[in-house]
Amino acid sequence: MPNTLADWLIYLETLHPKTIALGLERVAQVKQRLKLDLDFPIITVGGTNGKGSVCAMLESILHAAGYRVGCYTSPHLLRYNERVRIAKQQASDAELCASFGKIEQARGDTALTYFEFGTLAAMQCFIEHQVDVAILEVGLGGRLDAVNVFDSDCAVLTSMDIDHTDYLGETREQIAFEKAGIFRSGKVAICADADVPQAVRKHALQIGAELWCIGSEFGFRQQKGQWDYFGKPGTRNALPYPALCGAFQLHNASAVLAALDALRDKLPVSMAAVRRGLVEVQLAGRFQFVPGRPTLILDVAHNPHAARALAQNLAGLPPCPHTFAVFAMLRDKDMAGVAAALDPHIDTWLVAGIAAPRGATAEELAQALQQRGVRGAIQTYSDVTEALRYACNVAGENDRIAAFGSFYTVAEAMAARGLHIT
Repeated sequence: MPNTLADWLIYLETLHPKTIALGLERVAQVKQRLKLDLDFPIITVGGTNGKGSVCAMLESILHAAGYRVGCYTSPHLLRYNERVRIAKQQASDAELCASFGKIEQARGDTALTYFEFGTLAAMQCFIEHQVDVAILEVGLGGRLDAVNVFDSDCAVLTSMDIDHTDYLGETREQIAFEKAGIFRSGKVAICADADVPQAVRKHALQIGAELWCIGSEFGFRQQKGQWDYFGKPGTRNALPYPALCGAFQLHNASAVLAALDALRDKLPVSMAAVRRGLVEVQLAGRFQFVPGRPTLILDVAHNPHAARALAQNLAGLPPCPHTFAVFAMLRDKDMAGVAAALDPHIDTWLVAGIAAPRGATAEELAQALQQRGVRGAIQTYSDVTEALRYACNVAGENDRIAAFGSFYTVAEAMAARGLHIT
């Protein structure tokens, strides 16, 4: 067996011929062999955008309430360890290697994907650490995603939009059906998308899940400098804004409080814990401001829906003389759609390639921008580091730099600036 975490991760990439292979049969077989017996509640979080924010807020609030929280998210930015957190601490290399070893012994000749292997290893860690609650972020879709092999006590769906069409379908309704697959009979299902797809309502009704939708069963009202939450059990008033920046964070925070309402008998949470958790929450790469001048903003926005949210957030900032985009994407994403959403807010596009199997070259991105007819000048660079270095050299102290388009983009920008994730 591999000895180091780096060796394990290389090994995991060789086990299955496909990077993505949806389906629960393989992971269910290994789960059964491992006898992963859970005695803690599970919150499963799906959706197109906002999953990471919801997981981070749930983790922060439940930790503030004194619970030992296991949180499994993906992808990571700088280190694999970011994916598995226990009591708000990243799992160590040794812990992950030990869990990987147990999965390897149990799987026999079952070929698991990288994500399936990692999902089982995360749950193995949570069981060994005797967590009080586990938060699981869906990797892709929901119905056939590896995390769905574990039954949730409450499911949360964030915003839903067109993405991953090769796997989930061409229409929003088809995609929503796949995402609603994390619902469970007799359990509360939270939907934070104001435009609830019919597929979500229909699936909840068919399986007997109790669907709570934003704007009806729960929601929020903004006040000056604070906000109020309302839900089925009651209200939580005079709440501080989440420490996560962005116009849509109150939608996400409301979904978080609705999930806590749904689990209030198992996991009671005080107002003090809610306030502390909202104020202390951290999540890298989501409209993240890096201290210093010029202003540097990091955002993993990689589809048109997320790009529109980023555009709205940029529009809400004070005007600045010039905005540079450090832009890199995967080629199987809607490059033109992302560019269209952000075009009004970008003066110069610094386009870079991504050194990944699905990474678009700078030339491919530049062509997409030209075909879209963006108003800003376009310059190409071999990588994100080079593009960011140029932006930092030429930007004035009152200018703005936005690095976005992919987790890879933000990860490389963070590494170039020597940033870390605790």
